Order: sequence, then C-alpha cells, then structure tokens
Amino acid sequence: MTTTLGVNLNQRIGNTPLLRLEAIAGGLKDVQVLAKAEWTNPGGSVKDRAASNIMNDALRAGKLGAGKTLLDATSGNTGIAYAMLGAAYGIPITLCMPSNASAERKRILRAYGTTIIYTDPGEGSDGAILKAREIAAAEPEKYYYADQYSNDANWRAHYTNGTADEIWQQTAGRVTHFVAILGTSGTFVGTSRRLKELNSGIRCISLQPDSPFHGIEGTKHMETSIIPKIYDSSIADAELGIETEAAYNMARKLAREEGLLIGVSAAAALVGALQVASDAPAGSVIVTIFPDSGDKYLSEHFWDENA
Repeated sequence: MTTTLGVNLNQRIGNTPLLRLEAIAGGLKDVQVLAKAEWTNPGGSVKDRAASNIMNDALRAGKLGAGKTLLDATSGNTGIAYAMLGAAYGIPITLCMPSNASAERKRILRAYGTTIIYTDPGEGSDGAILKAREIAAAEPEKYYYADQYSNDANWRAHYTNGTADEIWQQTAGRVTHFVAILGTSGTFVGTSRRLKELNSGIRCISLQPDSPFHGIEGTKHMETSIIPKIYDSSIADAELGIETEAAYNMARKLAREEGLLIGVSAAAALVGALQVASDAPAGSVIVTIFPDSGDKYLSEHFWDENA
C-alpha cells in the first residue's frame, strides 16, 4: 500500500497565523490587538478561502468543468486565487478587472495564464461586475459566472470550519471584538455570524472607505456601490469609515515599526481596530484580518512618502 505524502493546494488554504501587534498596539493598557496573516495562504490572500469554496461547490454541483470557463469580476485577490486554482484544476479563467489594479496583480494573473478583460477604472469594482454580467448573459453555455458578490459559498468559507473557528481556537475563546473591512463582505459576514454563535457577546465592527472616491483597493463604499447580495448590514454592531491617507500612513508605519509589510486594506483594517481598541474595556481581545501583504502594492507611490 502506497502512502500519499505531502499536501495538496486546497489543504494549504486556511489555518493562518494570528499575529500579536506589539509595537503599534503596545501603548494600549490591558487590551490586545491581533491580526490574521492571510498572506500565508498559497495565493497570498484571504480570498483563497472564498475562491476555493466557490470553485469546489461549483464542481460538486456540476456547474463547472466539462470545458466551461469560470468568469467573475475581481479587484485582484479573488482573481489571483481563481487563477491559481484554475491552473491546478485545469479550468480556464476569465476575469473582469478595473484597469487601475496594481501592476503586480496584473503580472501575477498573466503568469497563471488567465484571460483578463480590463474595465473603466473610474467605475471601480462595479464596472467589472457589470461587464462580467454582460459577458455571462451573452454566452451562458461557455461560462460559469461565479459571482463572488452573490455566491453564498463566499461567506460560508469563513463560517463553516473556517476563519471564525480558527480565531476562536487561536484566542482560546477570549476574542471580544472582531473588526474587518468590507469588499464583497464575505469575510465579515461569514466570520461574524459564526463568532456570534460561539459567543453572542462578541462585538463585530465593519469598516469601509469614508468616501466613494478612495484609494483602498479591494474595498467598497457601500452607500454608493452595487451592494453585494451576500452583505447583511444587520450583523454589524458598529460601522466605521476609514480615510485613505490614514491607511497609507499605517501601511508605512507598520512596515517600519513592526516589520510587517501589509496591503492597503490590511492597513485600513488596523486603523479601524485601533480606533475600536481606544474605547474598549480592559481585558478586550480585538481581532482583525490582514487580507494580504504589501508585495502586490510596491509600485504604489505612497511607499515613497514620509510617514
């Protein structure tokens, strides 16, 4: 009998480290701020979780495979996860993406052999969504439209044996606050639903850009955007708006003071988590999500500015 060695790609997704932020949050009295390092997923972001669940659900249901191409709109990270898994599964991937996505994301997608359809940067992720819908409607026999913004497999990736249970186990059930920034909203919705089942007293705070015109790539200003069908605004105990410049400043600060190179949405999440921490009672354990690292954003100008 042959013993199978090693792990496959799907087995590498999840179980990401929970980081203790000591320099940035060191001045907080009796309050801990922790962050899930989601760049340790094989595709480099939290979106590996959702993309894997979406694709595996579609394969089980017979919606994908048999020559069909997976189609979706993305701001970058979910697209990279689809591209990685598509290459591993032998499934062609077509993505609609705003043309102002970072140069690094574009190069990664091309490396995986993905077909990219660029959309108007002024229309943001909404423009990519509308284009994907148009393509799916025109050729339904060719494409499986994954629609991460409406697909329940997105939030369930964080709800069922996923992100929430990891947080619960890694904090030994001591988590008191969960803070996450909104894009598709899958991470926030799925993680919050499960955490509140484990302890109804956990406060869940959602974050979003404070303006429709912002530079926090991969996030949504819900009031002025196409609202994802999976988004449930009733879950949040509070909502906070995050300034783009504050996120940029935090990304530089974390790199230079904590030795962590994180993405802009991760920096925005930390800005929000620290706001929550400033008013939290002693003994609070605040957990946030760092969706990705900073290596996909190194071409951005803000790294060259002084903190």
